[in-house]
Amino acid sequence: MGSSVYVASVEGFTGKSTVALGVLEQLSRRVERVGVFRPIVRADRDVYGGRDYVLDLLTAHDAVTLSYDDCVGVTYEEVHEDPVAALDRIVERYHQVADRCDVVVVVGSDYTDVGTPTEFSYNARIAANLGAPVLLVLNGAGRTPEELHTVTDMAVAELHANHGTLFAIIANRVDAAEVAADVSALGSDDVPAFAIPEEPLLSAPSVADLMHAVDGQLVSGDESLLHREATGLVVAAMTMPNVLDRLIEGGVVITPGDRPEVVLGVLMAHASPNFPQVAAVVLNGGFEMPEPVTRLIEGLGVTMPLIATALGTHATSAALTAVRGRLTKDAPRKVATALALFSTHVDGDVLLDRLEVARSAAVTPLMFEHQLIDDAVADRRHIVLPEGEEERVLRAADILLRRGVADLTLLGDPIAISAKAASIGADVSRATLLSPFDEELRERFARDYTERRKHRGVDLHDARDIVTDVSYFGTMMVLLGLADGMVSGAVHTTAHTIRPALEVVKTRPGVSVVSSVFFMCLENQVLVYGDCAVNPDPTAEQLADIAISSAATAAAFGVEPRVAMLSYSTGSSGAGTDVEKVSKATALVRERAPELLVEGPIQYDAAIDAAVAHTKLPDSKVAGRATVFVFPDLNTGNNTYKAVQRSAGAVAVGPVLQGLRRPVNDLSRGATVRDIVNTVAITAIQAQQAGTQQAGTQQAGSPPTDSPPADGRQDVAQQAAARPAGAERKADA
Repeated sequence: MGSSVYVASVEGFTGKSTVALGVLEQLSRRVERVGVFRPIVRADRDVYGGRDYVLDLLTAHDAVTLSYDDCVGVTYEEVHEDPVAALDRIVERYHQVADRCDVVVVVGSDYTDVGTPTEFSYNARIAANLGAPVLLVLNGAGRTPEELHTVTDMAVAELHANHGTLFAIIANRVDAAEVAADVSALGSDDVPAFAIPEEPLLSAPSVADLMHAVDGQLVSGDESLLHREATGLVVAAMTMPNVLDRLIEGGVVITPGDRPEVVLGVLMAHASPNFPQVAAVVLNGGFEMPEPVTRLIEGLGVTMPLIATALGTHATSAALTAVRGRLTKDAPRKVATALALFSTHVDGDVLLDRLEVARSAAVTPLMFEHQLIDDAVADRRHIVLPEGEEERVLRAADILLRRGVADLTLLGDPIAISAKAASIGADVSRATLLSPFDEELRERFARDYTERRKHRGVDLHDARDIVTDVSYFGTMMVLLGLADGMVSGAVHTTAHTIRPALEVVKTRPGVSVVSSVFFMCLENQVLVYGDCAVNPDPTAEQLADIAISSAATAAAFGVEPRVAMLSYSTGSSGAGTDVEKVSKATALVRERAPELLVEGPIQYDAAIDAAVAHTKLPDSKVAGRATVFVFPDLNTGNNTYKAVQRSAGAVAVGPVLQGLRRPVNDLSRGATVRDIVNTVAITAIQAQQAGTQQAGTQQAGSPPTDSPPADGRQDVAQQAAARPAGAERKADA
């Protein structure tokens, strides 16, 4: 086996791009430099900017640093003109990519040009000349296991005839009930096989694809929603009540442009929680809507795309029905779905081990993020997101739910959340939507909060108002076991997010202070910085707590803790109250955690640079190798992490709160969707660890504190489902 894998099929429409993306994602978990290569490209000059959409998708992956042009072999025209010369060119171009990468994913041609037998034979020859083992992708749609086995035998014979090597088989788009049978029919001791079930979303065209097919124009709505998938067509040639009965989730309604009553009715249904969310309306016939209707739609601020075409109803329906969806870089929901399907049904470790891909000793930011997602998916937890009506939160929730990272509860007005999600094309149907004015939970939380805060003069009347604040409501859910963790702060301040946790969740036994860390993902390693967000001027005792908590957090996320207690002097070279504080804190850490590798006081350069460490602290086990950096105060820590982030191009993941009995994490108000996804994954992992620690405490005989009900994670969803529709709206009123 070599440093590449050739993803090939014997026919079109196998979903090869899904498999190639999944393989690329798995490789990015293990190695630093992943390349992609497309031996033969056929660009559609009318769409996708004249680029090969599969190669465009793969080169857009975060793990790939090469440009699109770097990864192109030859065109179909060059193959037709001189197949031998084209093969020579392909090999030459491939090696230019391979020389710059640790592993290369090679994606075979798409069967859009020459005959199938000839094309697979040519792909087999390419794979043999590249020394790349072939991952064979089969189209399992409508095929029995026996039929798939027959196709495989034919492909293997052709592959061997061209001196190619088969190393694995993936049957894609199979019937979900036939997955096990297909794997059994195709696999062997020498060649592992996997089966991925059909997912209609992946073959659904985007609204943009449909608009292109009818030469349409966007006359109203949000252009960004053209990338939303269309799950079906509804021809609205009947009266409005009958149209309403035929609407489907994600459907595209086709209606003549001179039927404004249908357009307005569909728009009203789209805004109503009692009807499916429509992806777009196509106005056919070349008719313009009356000016008053256009003015009305503009005033409503409708985001759903309205598309006009000159084609008639029949021609429009025929053209749209013929459109087949593709997995492109501009389809984030499809990408997330494809990755989730691949990771669920294909054992990535088996594939990579057979390719003899060794795990890199370095840890890139992308590899760290992958590990977060994998760990969270492995033991899914329930996270509450108080800012349920925020666009970034909704987009992150869509990704989290599709990837199976966590079960989610979104706080806010359920109708407003649904409407906002629909307006931006986010699918949060699998989340629980919950109003903080829910009567039953509000009363339960208020009574519990009153009991915990009565020493501060809080009475039940005050508590009923306090707990309707989303931060308090979410925190009470975590405290009482209705959620495993909370993530907030996209629109709220840090103080607003963590104050409720400090009041009622409290710190873990043996921890005196809540603190924070940032995971600083450098080019090839991950460092832990604490505290950079919470404590302005910690005492020596608090600094020791922060060091021990930071080391525990580092270890929990796969970073071997070697703790540097930072100061402006190293060892005994300096004096002053600040140095003395760090010296005392270091001594306390050694006393309270003697197994921990810790050095202090130490300057940053001596902690990170082996050459400087050899001069200043030659016998230290930490100096020059530190992974956990504890700053003496917030001013130093916050400025340092931002300086490293901006100057070194580091990815800062956090702040991650530590020391609480249950996980609550704060977001930056400038947090991106990706930041939110990562923070939810981190919170889920912290919840896993908190559950393990609690279970260990109970086994040891200690009584649990505020232990959640056994069915706590399902409790909120069950309560919400049991209420009549509109109950949350009534409570809010």
